[in-house]
Amino acid sequence: MDYIPDTSVIVDGRFTKFIGKIKEDSRVILSEALLAEVEHQANQSRSVGFAALDELKKIKEICGKKKISVEFFGKRPTQWQKANGHNGEIDEIIRSEAMDLNGILVTGDIVQKNIAVLKGIQCQYLEPDDKISVKLEELFDPQTISVHIKADTYVKIKRGVPGSVDTIRTDHFLSGSEVDALINNLIKRAGNEKDSFVEMDMAGATVIQLNTYRIVIARPPFSSTAEITAVRPVTKKELEYYELPERIMEHITSGSAGILVAGSPGAGKSTFVQALADHLNNEGMIVKTMEKPRDLQVDKEITQYTSLEGSMEKTGDVLLLVRNDYTVFDEMRVTSDFKVFSDLRMAGVGMIGVVHSTKPIDALHRFIGRIELGLIPQVIDTILFVKDGRIAKYLAISHTVKVPYGMVQEDLSRPVIQVKDALSREELYEIYSFGEQIVVVPIEESDGLPQVDEAKSEMVRKRISDYLGYDQVGVTQKGKRKYRVSIPESLRPKLLGRKGSNISELEKSLGVSIDVISEEDRERRNVSIEVKNRIIYLHCNDKNSLVGIYLDDIMAIQGRTSSKGIIRIKVDSEAGINIEKALKSGRAITYAVQQ
Repeated sequence: MDYIPDTSVIVDGRFTKFIGKIKEDSRVILSEALLAEVEHQANQSRSVGFAALDELKKIKEICGKKKISVEFFGKRPTQWQKANGHNGEIDEIIRSEAMDLNGILVTGDIVQKNIAVLKGIQCQYLEPDDKISVKLEELFDPQTISVHIKADTYVKIKRGVPGSVDTIRTDHFLSGSEVDALINNLIKRAGNEKDSFVEMDMAGATVIQLNTYRIVIARPPFSSTAEITAVRPVTKKELEYYELPERIMEHITSGSAGILVAGSPGAGKSTFVQALADHLNNEGMIVKTMEKPRDLQVDKEITQYTSLEGSMEKTGDVLLLVRNDYTVFDEMRVTSDFKVFSDLRMAGVGMIGVVHSTKPIDALHRFIGRIELGLIPQVIDTILFVKDGRIAKYLAISHTVKVPYGMVQEDLSRPVIQVKDALSREELYEIYSFGEQIVVVPIEESDGLPQVDEAKSEMVRKRISDYLGYDQVGVTQKGKRKYRVSIPESLRPKLLGRKGSNISELEKSLGVSIDVISEEDRERRNVSIEVKNRIIYLHCNDKNSLVGIYLDDIMAIQGRTSSKGIIRIKVDSEAGINIEKALKSGRAITYAVQQ
């Protein structure tokens, strides 16, 4: 009798075991289409291809010992047939060959079996072998978060909980051949066991979900040597554990929201998101997830989606038709992920996104430049920053039109994104466009002037008065350690010294910063500023005039205005850099006509 296996029973080793039941006068017919598919997968460094090659070698050896004939039949598939193998073209070739040979088709694919029966082809269906085991689980104990296996090295494990993790080198040493054997077994198990599957299989990299374990396999040429990283959740928390403030809970559960859950790797983001998703599901909301790979441990009522035909955009299109209340988008990394998140949010779907960041504000940075700045507050309204397994910071995002923090001219008013502490409502950051750039400005704790230190002001006045021999020195406190000194223009060179050496010595000895202006300074007027194409345009009211540009009370540059009253300065010039810094820090920029 002739037995013709398809790829479904080669990869997972079922046919290798089945050979033991074949009589000696039988033949094993290997289709050229099967060999071409396995060769193609192996050439792309896919783990499935290597596992199949390993099994084919075993089949050849076992058949040789049992004196079972192994023959090859058929023609190699065309390029079109190989490209459409996932649509059943290779299976159709093998079915046709089994019919031509009047042999028995051996398959582990229920669809292949049913079609073969419909066509009158003899078929032997092999059930998945539930007895396949591997000792990966033995490397885990209740406190183990992840296991790290690399060929020809000792196995390392990580133990602990988010915020307190130790890396330990075990006594298990695995050779290259042992790691390869373990990889092949993991791939077989992924096809056999319940709640297990191959999530991704690319050139040199394979991701498997094996029950509760997420396994990443890397092989040359992608990696220098074969390695396996297996991760599993060590704990599952209820949302009550995080003690979310009532205001935050009401915001999340009262309707759709745009929430970012941020934190560094291992901080406990996934554990929190799982608890939040389960809570929303228990509140009667329809919750779905978008994951690549799928590894969140959520209630069975929550459907977990991955990329559709390799595209998260297509997954997003399907979710728009599902009409769910919340979508959890786990591990957003590439630009397309952020755009899909934004599209779903703008369509009215509640979104919970998970991103890596070392600081709370960094989570918002991930969206800047990827979507329009003005859309960010409509897409994201809350950031929850996870640290050491707890929510360490709650941020609220809003939008307004105002003069940005630190600026004083009313004509600099513009749309500003405000980032506030969601509990205290204290403003922490402002985000806005400045010319062609987008700036994120931290807000200082207090933007008012400190209490005037009259004793210190008198000390500054006396020291400068004694140094100049001039009693009418004017001193004004401008900040905690910043003073403005007014003296006659004729005394400025003496006080400043060569390249500012004299005033620098006084500043060091007094422990303050001193701005020097002359009593003869002309009347100064506001400058309207525009930044375009890397050029700063200073708009003055006086045309064809020699003017001085002042930053606060210090003359920065001198130049002549055009017939339209404009001075042009390159952004990357020294003067341009100083003006840009002054704008961002909120210093007053004025001009005065020079006589």
